[in-house]
Amino acid sequence: MSTHLEYGTAFRLWRERAGPVWDDYTRHAFVAGLSDGSLPRESFLHYLRQDYVFLIHFSRAWALAVVKADTLDEMRAAAETVRVLLLEEMQLHVRTCAAAGISEAELEATVERAENLAYTRFVLEAGYSGDFLDLLATLAPCVLGYGEIGARLLTEAAQDTPYRDWIETYGGPDYQTACVEAGRLIDGALARRFGTGWTGLPRWQALCDRFTMASRLEVGFWDMGLRPE
Repeated sequence: MSTHLEYGTAFRLWRERAGPVWDDYTRHAFVAGLSDGSLPRESFLHYLRQDYVFLIHFSRAWALAVVKADTLDEMRAAAETVRVLLLEEMQLHVRTCAAAGISEAELEATVERAENLAYTRFVLEAGYSGDFLDLLATLAPCVLGYGEIGARLLTEAAQDTPYRDWIETYGGPDYQTACVEAGRLIDGALARRFGTGWTGLPRWQALCDRFTMASRLEVGFWDMGLRPE
C-alpha cells in the first residue's frame, strides 16, 4: 500500500531522501514482531512505558509549534494535535499497561532510557533553535511513520496477533485522517513560506536532514524496545 502518497508531497520526498533509513524504521524487527505476534510481551510493555514518556515530550513539542506557527490555522492544527496526544493516544498506553498491572502513576514515573532522551531532546531542540518547519520535519517521522506502519499492518498482520489493538489504533480511520491532515499542514507551511519550487532551496536540504535524523532516532527507539532493562 502506497500510503505515503496520501500524506502529501513533502513527506513523500522526505521519505525518499531518507533512503534505507526509512525501511530500517518502518520494517524494523520490532514492527515485524507486532505483525506476527512474536514480540515478547515484556518488550512491548517496556516500549509502551518509554513511549508514554516520549509522548509527554512530544506533546510539549507540538505545543511549541503553536508558538512557532505563523497563522491561526497552523496554531489550531498544532493545538488539536496536543489535545489528541494527551487525551486520546496516550490512553492506549494507559489501558494496555493497566491490564498488565502497571498504573498510570507508574507509567509517568518511568525513567527515560538514553535512546528516548536523545530522540525527545532532538525534537525539542529543533523547536527551540529553529522555526515551525524545523519542528514539523522532526515531528513527521513519528506521526506519519506510525501511520504508514499501522496502515500496512492492518492488512498484513496475523489476525491473532496480541497487538491487534495497537495496529488498529494507528491503522484505523481516525489516525489515518490525522496523518492526511498533518501532511497538508506540512505542504501548506512550505508553500506559505517559500511559494513553489521549495525543493530547490538550500533550506530544503536542512529539513531533509532533520527528517532523516529523526528517522534514525526512531530506529534506535525500536532497538531499545527489544532490550528491556
